[in-house]
Amino acid sequence: MSGRGLDITPEQVAANPYAQILVEGPQGESLMVLGNDDAGLTSWFTPDRRIVFLRDGILAGTSGQSTDAIEIRMLGDNPFKRLASVESAQTHRRYDWMPGYRYGVELRGQLQRGALESIDVLGSRRELQRFDEHLEGHGLTAHNRYWADPHTGAIVRSRELVGPGVELQITVLKPYTPGAPR
Repeated sequence: MSGRGLDITPEQVAANPYAQILVEGPQGESLMVLGNDDAGLTSWFTPDRRIVFLRDGILAGTSGQSTDAIEIRMLGDNPFKRLASVESAQTHRRYDWMPGYRYGVELRGQLQRGALESIDVLGSRRELQRFDEHLEGHGLTAHNRYWADPHTGAIVRSRELVGPGVELQITVLKPYTPGAPR
């Protein structure tokens, strides 16, 4: 399913046996299902063949967007692996973007714990820990936001840079647990 303003119910999500995310961006909303876990790099698909790749709960790449992140890689320390205990941390990322063959664009950032916020996910309110990440480099600035379970650090919602001028909001509707049936 994809398009502008999807009407997704908790019952529809529960009836589907697969892990699911809702992705909102310039092309509208898309309900995506987990297709693959390749050593921690998860691939999420729509019927019209758009793909979002996640690693450690954060965006690792896209396919089928107006601007695609062929790869987004954390360089050095990855604070998203221990998010529940992070107050403040430095980040360093490398982006490869298309179109335009922009490869190896490095952005450095500061990840900062914010306040607890109440977020609606399919009609259910959740108290989540907000994190803000300010990125800069190569004449670009970006502001990524993450809302995570305050006890586990699992990211439930994020709004992240795909490429210059393009962001996606990703909401976990039915989480994927490695080792559990997809």
